[in-house]
Amino acid sequence: MTTATRKLALVTGSATGIGRACALRFAENGFDVVVNYSKSETEARETLQLVEGCHVRGLLVKCDVGDDQAVREMFRQVEAEFGRLDVLVNNAACTWFIDHRNLEELTEDKWDRILQVNLKGPYFCIRAAVPLLRKSGGGAVVSVSSVAGINGEGSSIAYAASKGALNTMTKSLARVLAPDIRVNAVCPGPVDTRWLRAVMSEEVLARRTSSYPMRRPAQPEDIAEAVYYLATGTSLTTGQCLVVDGGKTV
Repeated sequence: MTTATRKLALVTGSATGIGRACALRFAENGFDVVVNYSKSETEARETLQLVEGCHVRGLLVKCDVGDDQAVREMFRQVEAEFGRLDVLVNNAACTWFIDHRNLEELTEDKWDRILQVNLKGPYFCIRAAVPLLRKSGGGAVVSVSSVAGINGEGSSIAYAASKGALNTMTKSLARVLAPDIRVNAVCPGPVDTRWLRAVMSEEVLARRTSSYPMRRPAQPEDIAEAVYYLATGTSLTTGQCLVVDGGKTV
């Protein structure tokens, strides 16, 4: 794929974990990649170096996806730099680890921030991406959701609610943007990332997932594989929420 014809993927929250794995999966397959972050600049620059090590172009953009104006500016930068967009991966998210029984700890400020990033953020990004995706002849949106949005479990009630809403929004936007743009989501179970390790040791995570049919937690690369498939490996799939949880919800 030449520089002139190379496709472009933008991955939000791609400094670490699932986002980094997604950025690398696209770069390894010849995509130029926009690396987005909001706070973790050092790690985001590491992701950018890894992307560029795949002999493709990379662009680093700091943007809080919960800020609509900042999102619009990010996509203006993308258009100025590349003039196209083929894949948007909505991966950026936030949460607080709060026992579901502790209703008082889930304050209004925490609710607002979780919904701002996890729900409004993907909407803002998709809305801003549509003109570029259409300009490139159509494309794909894949959002990283969670099984928490299906079973109501997860790090907090607000997090589960945000992901449940993201799943239904995926279906709504799939109808609205078809047939030019496909919109899907991936719903991981526990993923062995820095995010989860902040509250769970390797031993606890292994014990929790040992009863799953696949008997292990997901690695970021497992989720990136599913994201890449929905973005490039199918031309008819849209409005779907693909569960990747080692069989937990079977």
